[in-house]
Amino acid sequence: QRKNPFSSDNRLASKPAHTQRGDPTYGRPPEGSRTEQRGKDAHSHVGKEVEELCLIIRSTGQVGEDGHVSVTFGQLFETYVTISNKVVGILLRARKHGLVHFEGEMLWQGKDDDVVITLL
Repeated sequence: QRKNPFSSDNRLASKPAHTQRGDPTYGRPPEGSRTEQRGKDAHSHVGKEVEELCLIIRSTGQVGEDGHVSVTFGQLFETYVTISNKVVGILLRARKHGLVHFEGEMLWQGKDDDVVITLL
C-alpha cells in the first residue's frame, strides 16, 4: 500500500518502509503504540507470576545446608498448577533471570518429578 499511488491512507506514508538490523527500533513496535503498551503489560504480568512462583517455592520448599530453599518439581507442580497452568514456562523465565536453578533444559510432569529446583 505504501507504493500504491491510488491509496489515500496517509498513515502508511508517514511510517518508515523498513528498519534494518542494527537499528535500535528493529523488531520493536512503534513507540507509544498500543502494541508497545500490550508488550509492557505482558512483561509486567509475567514478572508478577515469577515473583509468585518464588514465593510458592519459599513456602513449600525446605532450607538446605547451603541456606537455599529447594523443592522437587513434582511437589511444586502439584502446588502451583492450581494457581496457573504455565508452571514450566514461568520456571524457565525465572531461571533465565537467575532466580532459580534446576538441571535439564525442560521439565516434564511425571518424568521429572524428582528434579530439585533451588531458589537462588
